Amino acid sequence: MKYVYPAVFTPDEYGYLVRFPDVENCFTEGKTLDEALEMAQDVLNLMLMTLEDEGLPINPASDIKAVACEEGEFASLIGADTTEYRKLYGNYAVKKTLSIPAWLNTQAEKSGINFSAVLQKALKAELNIG
Repeated sequence: MKYVYPAVFTPDEYGYLVRFPDVENCFTEGKTLDEALEMAQDVLNLMLMTLEDEGLPINPASDIKAVACEEGEFASLIGADTTEYRKLYGNYAVKKTLSIPAWLNTQAEKSGINFSAVLQKALKAELNIG
């Protein structure tokens, strides 16, 4: 899933504080603007991924022109792609127990089929992801 949300950047003596008005409890900071932007993208991906995983509602993004900023603050759009984020940071093995007919298991083992690779390929095809 791809998202774009406005973030509000507040400069302070330590760098920048970042908050997302449309995403509850989603905030971060960075010593430099580059670091703050990177951290903003990271925290947005993590928060949206958590909401997706828990089946919780995801608020629509506000129009950046409607985002209120205090003096010295500025708003910027931050993109998130939770599918790509999962590929980068969630690439650890998860054990699954499943059942297949015994005859199919025998044939696959005789042919040296890698069950894990076949399942991954089939799931990616079914989900239309690369």
